[in-house]
Amino acid sequence: MMEHLIKINLPGGFISAGDLYEILVIAGSAGADSIRFGNRQQLYFTIDAERLEDLELDMLKSAISYEVDEDNCPNIISSYVADTIFTHHDAWLREGVYKDIFDGFDHQPKLKVNLVDSNQTFVPFFSGHINFIASNTNNYWFTYVRFPKTDQLYCLPTLVYSEDIPALAKAIEDTILQKKELFFNQAGVDTDLFYKMAIKKLNVVFKQVTEALKLPDFYLPYYEGFNKYSNKYWLGVYRRNELFSLGFLKDVCLLCLKSRIGQIYTTPWKSLIIKGIEPADRPQWGLILSKYHFNVRHAANELNWQVEDVCREGLELKLQLVRQFEEADLRTYQLCFAIKTQPKTGLQGSIIIKKEGDDLYNISHTRDFNPNSREEIIYATGVAQDGLSEKLTALCHHFQNLQCEAIEPVDLPNKPILHEKINVYECCCCLSRYDKQYGDPLNDIAPGTDFENIGDYNCPVCDAPKNDFILIEINN
Repeated sequence: MMEHLIKINLPGGFISAGDLYEILVIAGSAGADSIRFGNRQQLYFTIDAERLEDLELDMLKSAISYEVDEDNCPNIISSYVADTIFTHHDAWLREGVYKDIFDGFDHQPKLKVNLVDSNQTFVPFFSGHINFIASNTNNYWFTYVRFPKTDQLYCLPTLVYSEDIPALAKAIEDTILQKKELFFNQAGVDTDLFYKMAIKKLNVVFKQVTEALKLPDFYLPYYEGFNKYSNKYWLGVYRRNELFSLGFLKDVCLLCLKSRIGQIYTTPWKSLIIKGIEPADRPQWGLILSKYHFNVRHAANELNWQVEDVCREGLELKLQLVRQFEEADLRTYQLCFAIKTQPKTGLQGSIIIKKEGDDLYNISHTRDFNPNSREEIIYATGVAQDGLSEKLTALCHHFQNLQCEAIEPVDLPNKPILHEKINVYECCCCLSRYDKQYGDPLNDIAPGTDFENIGDYNCPVCDAPKNDFILIEINN
């Protein structure tokens, strides 16, 4: 039976629990049983063709914008999901700034727009056509344009003020789409001409760019499970098959409403994040995970992949490579991977696996293995699918060797050091240790705090309770 793919944009990558619940009810009434999220923080579900008319009526009644089997209006993505959990607390870019900018968009962009904090690497910098990146000057942003169907990236010579971002995004989009013969799928775009045409109708105040954007070293935080921040928790949920059941998501929405959590966040890694969980409510969230038998402790090297949306071929290849990486006990720290089965999909990765012809792939990596770099270096071409693991393993080893070479050697003492014995507490489940002299920064426990004097405590790695720790003796 023919199916339709329904796409709903979630501008900025967040939605209220009540609005999401309404979408879930409509999707369920149309016969959907699961939801998936996309690389641009949007929402997808499939329905049988015969149910489309009923769905359209429900969407109209609820004034929900959507697309059927199309992606003519890409979602605006943002690093708002990373605010307070993956970014510096003293940064000027916070919740209020994000929301003011989103509220200023009175048009639905037809080009991809990114809104990104430069202090994080969880959300990609340049995967959009129009990329706004926060500068060190309060409320001013760099603007990088990646001209559609090209790899040409252009930084405007001026910084834009936060409230002027929607207007500038509209002007850039109109210029590109109205002059496709100059700026769309064209090699060697005249950037000076583009800048003059884009800003000539804008009545905004710019600042000159005086300091170039400095890309941070790439680090992908572990975005699953229960994690403590300030005096609350956030929960990340990832699904290996990318599918979230309607029942699970409905329970999530209802618990959010019950515990007064206003928003639910989606990520470019096709996962879900709930912030602001009170310690007293944490057991209820654990019960939801248990009810649906959800694992929230996948290996880190399974989480660092970008795969095209609703792409079975790419997903199956990812799962195959992850299994092979596990068997090889491969270290992939500070790396992320992108699988591209279609041309010019905009996915970013430190290492890119790109399909070329029938079951043949090219492997490349970005300059310095930073996925936010736009310069790709070819590593291998014409690799058969069964040979990918070997090539990728060798490339990962090469990256780790480069990391070691970049670190200055430590001068070791000539004489042996006599170690004194100290007592620490060790988790029986994952062997993580609590050492009084260091405390536990992840759980906001200061150095010097005796383990016996800590009240409610859970292992920061595997979430085991305090009574699963045993006292052991080690060398200091």
